[in-house]
Amino acid sequence: MTNTTMQKATPLSELADNGMKRIEANGTPILLIRRGDTVHAYSADCPHAGAPLEQGALCNGRLVCPWHKGTFDIATGALVEPPPLRPLTRYPVRIEHGDVLVDSTPEPSETHTKTPADPRTFAIVGAGAAGAAACAALREAGFAGRVVLIDREPRTPYDRTVLSKFVPSGEMSVDEIPPLLPDDFFTAHAIETIQAQVTALDAGARRIDIGSAPSIRYDAALIATGGIPKRLMLPGSEAADIKPRIRLLRDRDDARHLVDMAAQGEHALVLGASFVGMEVASALRERKLRVTVVSPGKVPFEKQFGPELGRLFMRLHEVNGVSVRMGLRARAVAPGDASGALRVTLDHGEIVSCDFIVAGLGVTPATDFLKGVTRNDDKSVDVDASMRVSDGLYAAGDIARFELQAPVNERVRIEHWRVAQQHARIAAHAMLGMPPEEPLVPFFWTYHFGKTFEYLGHAKHWDKTIFTGTPDTFEFIALLGDKGNLVAAVGCNRGKQMGMLAEALRKPLSLADAMKLAESA
Repeated sequence: MTNTTMQKATPLSELADNGMKRIEANGTPILLIRRGDTVHAYSADCPHAGAPLEQGALCNGRLVCPWHKGTFDIATGALVEPPPLRPLTRYPVRIEHGDVLVDSTPEPSETHTKTPADPRTFAIVGAGAAGAAACAALREAGFAGRVVLIDREPRTPYDRTVLSKFVPSGEMSVDEIPPLLPDDFFTAHAIETIQAQVTALDAGARRIDIGSAPSIRYDAALIATGGIPKRLMLPGSEAADIKPRIRLLRDRDDARHLVDMAAQGEHALVLGASFVGMEVASALRERKLRVTVVSPGKVPFEKQFGPELGRLFMRLHEVNGVSVRMGLRARAVAPGDASGALRVTLDHGEIVSCDFIVAGLGVTPATDFLKGVTRNDDKSVDVDASMRVSDGLYAAGDIARFELQAPVNERVRIEHWRVAQQHARIAAHAMLGMPPEEPLVPFFWTYHFGKTFEYLGHAKHWDKTIFTGTPDTFEFIALLGDKGNLVAAVGCNRGKQMGMLAEALRKPLSLADAMKLAESA
């Protein structure tokens, strides 16, 4: 039987003001946070991926997760920023005779007042990161109407970031890919899930067609269909004996086929030094495969990070056995000799033999099914600050070209998983008439040979790069500045400091002030 009595956790004097301490009560990990004479008690691990929250950052009245920058309100535990989609669990706590007392029985979760008998229907097309975030945000905000989630894939939304990071290496099987929400979430929150291919969405008629099934009429809809990987268009690539050995990576089935191919092969050729391409290269090397990366450009990620950091990534891959061939393009592919290897012709006639090819060439926004909506040349759609495309229609993620306010004012399209979730929460709130509260700060992480690199902000151009720490040992933050202000930061092994920068970057931040945060303990 659970002991529900309050028990001593720690002397208040041992809990610094604006500090945190992890304790256990009846075997339950609990995080204590002190603010003046008030102490809050929450679940000690992030509900997204289990990160130890005591290693995170406290700033602006918020707790920022050290791993993926999920953000929570210190006073309530409420979710502020994904990737977690649920608030922190709260525990009873009080101060008595100079001691902090806690109860390991959680407090009842707080829910927004629901609108009784809400007649509206909200539809969400796409059950990825954005779709899951929108479902959670709508119910969290108290929407009691009909919510319909439509996707062509079976099962609940899952964490696609592991498809390139951990599945190809064998660290995680396809069946172990974690869901983004508990398995019973959709039933418990009365969310309809429909496995179907959307054939058309008519924005003017507010109608979604799903093949032979009855169309869905909606009051508001969110399009969160993401991007379709660009296919490799090479002479010979459509041949019957070659096409199955060219792999793309978007979903679980793609990952399963890639793993099967890796189990049978010895040499993988990765075309494109994109984040997915380089993560797959790292993961396949963990399987001891030979890996060659071929890509135009001088170094990987130069456009995003600059040449110096690009060289750092290239050295990391080369030290771990990846052959990185920059400044080259594949021109043709053909069957090889009796061994069964493929022969890929590069510029100047050079031949690379391999067992299979992974194409990491970027994505195209999946918007072909939209009717009555203006699309850009790249098939994206423009949205306003509330993620609205047109009356009653919203978009999130890879398909949305949005107005980025922090750290710069410009219209951009960003293909990052967490940004898609941020978009979805803004859109869900807008459907309910709730305006966006503050600018979002883009964030993503990339994983190579056991090292996690974090990126904050969005830099198209910058005039200065300042390093703190030691890049050669992969313990650093690189500050990318333009005209004296921070526009982006890249960090490795600096989770707490990057969390502080993430909050500070919601407003204009000078390089001098950014340096102080980056160098803080």
